[in-house]
Amino acid sequence: MLHRLSLSELSARLARREVSAQEALQACLDQIDRVDPQVKAFLSIDRADARAQAEAADQELAAGGDLSDRPLLGVPIALKDVLCQRGQPVGCGSKLLDGFISPYDGTVVAKLKAAGAVLFGRLNMDEFAMGSSTENSAYWTTLNPWDPTRIPGGSSGGCAAAVAANEAFATIGSDTGGSIRQPAALCGCVGVKPTYGRVSRYGLVAFASSLDQIGPFTKTVGDAALLLETISGHDRRDSTSLPEPVPRYRDFLGATSLEGLRIGVVKEFQIGGLDPEVEASVRQAVAHLESLGAQVREVSLPHSDYAAATYYILAPAEASANLARFDGVRYGRRVDGPDPFELNSRTRGAGFGAEVKRRIILGTYVLSSGYYDAFYLRAQKVRTLIRNDFDRAFGEVDAILSPTAPTPAFRVGEKSSDPLQMYLSDIFTISCNLAGICGMSIPCGFTQSPKLPIGLQLLGKPLGEGTLLRIAEAYERTTPWHREVAPLG
Repeated sequence: MLHRLSLSELSARLARREVSAQEALQACLDQIDRVDPQVKAFLSIDRADARAQAEAADQELAAGGDLSDRPLLGVPIALKDVLCQRGQPVGCGSKLLDGFISPYDGTVVAKLKAAGAVLFGRLNMDEFAMGSSTENSAYWTTLNPWDPTRIPGGSSGGCAAAVAANEAFATIGSDTGGSIRQPAALCGCVGVKPTYGRVSRYGLVAFASSLDQIGPFTKTVGDAALLLETISGHDRRDSTSLPEPVPRYRDFLGATSLEGLRIGVVKEFQIGGLDPEVEASVRQAVAHLESLGAQVREVSLPHSDYAAATYYILAPAEASANLARFDGVRYGRRVDGPDPFELNSRTRGAGFGAEVKRRIILGTYVLSSGYYDAFYLRAQKVRTLIRNDFDRAFGEVDAILSPTAPTPAFRVGEKSSDPLQMYLSDIFTISCNLAGICGMSIPCGFTQSPKLPIGLQLLGKPLGEGTLLRIAEAYERTTPWHREVAPLG
């Protein structure tokens, strides 16, 4: 079945002319028609535009020639609804931007187009990327293809669910505190959060500008390496973009041994409340990597206990500033009022959902006069301590392992009335964004009843994506987890 191929397998078949781009796209559309009424991963699909892209790709494939700079030619890829693509809606899962059409391509979108990808579909998400379950979408809750009574994670829940349901060969999402890695873990796919600045944020609607990063969801580690290679690189339109050359990440794959690599297990991450099956699967994964030649040792991140509190001061503070632009005057939804204050107030009151309002209010509070030093400035100092902890740990090890999420996917509605419990879903992922390092999640097992995916998180040094891909691919190649197919896949 064509829709179940990996991105790399499809790309090879397209290059050999064994299948057409139009057939690959149709396989995705047929699968969406079959399962998306249950999964609800997609907000919209411009089928005519996608078919035009696929037809153009087939013409280019038929012409032959040197296609080495078009590694994704004809491959259908879908986008989280927070990435700007010219002529397509970008709504961030919010009623506030309902009907808004992007006038330009973001850098990542431009890079995907340059590589030949067929871009189709906008994927559901927590509103303005604020959430861990996709239940905060203004439209509907995306459901987990392994069990449609459960959430797919968030905020990039639509991205993970679409890959797990084989509705797309890969998707592109964003990660501010775990929004790629956590849903990848809960849906049983590969998700990569690059080093801060490795991938341009130009064209990404901002949530928290010092934390956001764009990254891929894929079916295999090899696919993630190819996509990461495609979207990475310096961009003068993003002042935080790193002017570092991009390695050929695929060259890090295929290692027969992990001999000489040092892997750390975090002492502070061995916490109460960790699901026993998650803990057992992660321990087995660590033992497996040790059998491949890696040296495993314990490391300490003493300030990691403060990561969640730090994040939920800094991220809302940046969100309150970034979302001030949605005022009902320039673009998006407008609810008229008798004066500018009322127009702004009514528009934001009607357009933003409860979680977004909660974070804006919290962020405005910690930035306000009299509280800035007590909260925001202190949180920035703790963030530095967290980064220093990682610097010291990476002096001892090449990568750090942990569970991606403390539990498997929970039931829809189970935590929606308790924001604190929802925030703790990202307890293992948040510190990666605070430190600006790279991280990824790969499948490492399943719970028994019901059968739900479990994710292993790998954290690496700044610009250490190659090392993480080497470890992840060696693990993937010698374990069966990535070959399992979801019931709705």
